[in-house]
Amino acid sequence: MQNDRYSFVALFDYADDGISIVFPDLPGCYPCADKDDTDMALKNAKEALGLHIWGMEQDHEEIPVPSKITDLEIEPGQVPVLIDVFMPPIRERINSRFVKKTLSLPAWLASKADEDGVNCSRIFQNALMDYLGIRDKTKI
Repeated sequence: MQNDRYSFVALFDYADDGISIVFPDLPGCYPCADKDDTDMALKNAKEALGLHIWGMEQDHEEIPVPSKITDLEIEPGQVPVLIDVFMPPIRERINSRFVKKTLSLPAWLASKADEDGVNCSRIFQNALMDYLGIRDKTKI
């Protein structure tokens, strides 16, 4: 079951070459930011957390129970920060993105479509939804 909201602790490590961020409960999620730019680090951590969880959901991986901040081993120079994400807009943004598909048309048909100002992408989308029996894109 997918949750709408997740909160995980991120460890911000401030160094001369920038801010490294690690989520101890989410191996492979390693955002970063420029040195002395905590606002960007927070933004990047939130974005990375949302994308990482979305990827885990798509792969049907179990989302771990977040560790308590008091249970983490924090090294010198690391700052624990609680990062939370609200997933519905993240899911919607990713699922609504457009992908490029190349298709072939006879030259005469492409020419006639251009001449009449036809939006081939819209026609193709509608035809594909009809073919797949999709009436409402929110039910995908």
